[in-house]
Amino acid sequence: MTNENVQLSDGCQVSYIFIYVFFGFRICTRTKTFPFFQLTFDRFRGGTIYSLPLFSHGQARFPDMATCTRTVWKVLAGCQRQLLSASGSAYSGVSQTAPRNLPVRTFAAVKALKKDKKDNAEKEVKKEKRVIDDKNRHKPFSKTAWAPVDDVYVMRYYPRTLYDPAEAIDMLKKFQALDFTPHNQPVYIDLKLDMKLEKKKKVDPFVSTVHLPHAFKAEMNRVLVFTEDANQATVARENGAVFAGGVELIQPILDDEISADFYVAVPDILPKLVPLKNKLRKKFPKSKRGSVGINVPKMLELFKTGHEYMVESDCYVRTQIATLDMPSEHIFANLQTILVDVCSHRPASLGPFIERAIIASHTSEAVWFKSEDVLPKSPEKEE
Repeated sequence: MTNENVQLSDGCQVSYIFIYVFFGFRICTRTKTFPFFQLTFDRFRGGTIYSLPLFSHGQARFPDMATCTRTVWKVLAGCQRQLLSASGSAYSGVSQTAPRNLPVRTFAAVKALKKDKKDNAEKEVKKEKRVIDDKNRHKPFSKTAWAPVDDVYVMRYYPRTLYDPAEAIDMLKKFQALDFTPHNQPVYIDLKLDMKLEKKKKVDPFVSTVHLPHAFKAEMNRVLVFTEDANQATVARENGAVFAGGVELIQPILDDEISADFYVAVPDILPKLVPLKNKLRKKFPKSKRGSVGINVPKMLELFKTGHEYMVESDCYVRTQIATLDMPSEHIFANLQTILVDVCSHRPASLGPFIERAIIASHTSEAVWFKSEDVLPKSPEKEE
């Protein structure tokens, strides 16, 4: 074995010495000889080994020493990478960043295909909502029967009973007599509307004023008329207007000195009433509500005895229609007038506008009724 200059760190020196001693011990064990191992360092400077004699007896004593030495060097060559990586940054001859075997891509990525909206529209099939038809069944779906046998029953086992409008009004009168409640209490309706239109559009929440055939209020509404024409102002006062005038009424309204239930105006003065928009808000004159026009007497006739209702919470109409002491025919006539006016805000070709209708008095329970029986039937349906 020749002498060579090898740069080794302290950790590597110990590793090399351990490997030589280990293999030397194995060789001596197999040859059944136990020579004296001599490990000498002639000169050691900064981790440099100049001579490293391992066996003092030579090759004559051990004829297979050359073979063993070659075997040791083969083992060291195979373990060299592991020994150097284990020594880490202490080894000065190799850079601290060891090379890595990165995977090599031998294929190209698949190009993403652009999805056509038309193709997706054809592939996507909208699932239609399943409508269960219970007309021909002996009992409704997931219920016990169509109608209960006894007077007292669990409501969730039977479908909700829908009464005719006239029958519902009579029930409210019976409830009042049995409960000994005031006979002149108000009667309310609660309607749920289907605000959908074509092409994902919706009906905007609206405010409407109708002239009921049978008024239930003792006092007339206070109406103020905006006009700069002296003759129109005089006509307005003669027809029951509380106030009639032009721009001079703006400041008193802002100062809360005068007020009214309804405000009507002629088209000429409408641009001058812009300062009152934030003050009046929903009561501000608009042509959609019928509060802007040339015929002042006609507007006064409507708003003096008119009944105003509005759409609340996007799809609900809750308003009073009568008092319970009124005859049933008068209550039915007021109910029909309001339902017809409500349905006029949506085309009839889109289906029923009223999804659910409830009528109740101030102290009674809610009674569900059939709204389609109140509305006038079209000639096509009658045929």
